[in-house]
Amino acid sequence: MTGIIIINKPADWTSHDVVAKLRGILHERRIGHGGTLDPMATGVLPVFVGRATRAVEFIENADKEYVCGIRLGVTTDTQDITGNVLTETEADVPEGELRKALAGFTGEISQIPPMYSAIKVNGKKLYQLARKGVEVERQPRVITIHDLELLDWDGREGHLRVVCSKGTYIRTLCHDIGEILGCGGVMTSLVRTRVGVYRAEDAAELEDASPDMLIPVDSVFADLPACCVGESQLKKCLNGAEFKTDAPDGKYRVYGEDGRFLMLGETKNGIMRTVKSFFEVS
Repeated sequence: MTGIIIINKPADWTSHDVVAKLRGILHERRIGHGGTLDPMATGVLPVFVGRATRAVEFIENADKEYVCGIRLGVTTDTQDITGNVLTETEADVPEGELRKALAGFTGEISQIPPMYSAIKVNGKKLYQLARKGVEVERQPRVITIHDLELLDWDGREGHLRVVCSKGTYIRTLCHDIGEILGCGGVMTSLVRTRVGVYRAEDAAELEDASPDMLIPVDSVFADLPACCVGESQLKKCLNGAEFKTDAPDGKYRVYGEDGRFLMLGETKNGIMRTVKSFFEVS
């Protein structure tokens, strides 16, 4: 069994919980997910089954879109509403002032990962240290916010739409916005609406999941052009060897003449090489 199933992750489930449930439903051990969601979060979770797990790395690196709730005037130890309250003040921020602050969070920015995260420092996950009351220095990371849109606002609470790169912590974004405004901020809700080419409308509820919902692995690369190889090229492809091609430089979804998806390939100077193969190995 090979393919991808897009799940609408339910609240209070970890991404690993979803994978474990699907192993039972699909009777397949080789299953992995494409990007962790916090338990409080819901939304798009691509799950890869069988040989399709070879594509997980590509979806993990894809841009993602979220809709999050933000509340100003509060800070917590987790940077979201589930944590212990550290500070609480009155906040009544005009919409214009908030929009001005948001403008400073677009493009490439530095973000310090939260203590409540799975990042490892000296072999220990940060959240394990945080639960013991230990805080350690974290190195800032450069992430990219492609789009940051204010959807609604009442002076204290509202919702943001965020399109961002891999490695972005939305709760840290809410926290940092609150810091810039001088009143603190937390994330109150989080829905992931897109991962790469997969959108909320593609997602199935976990309780409805079945093998019939698996979609082909080449869908991960739907935004790339397709390339078909002939018989002599096919033999080299199946052996992992480079071969000549007329295709212009770039990455391609590569297919056999029978329509079988073979690999993600990359062409340079008339030579195509394998980036990652997906054909079944007998």
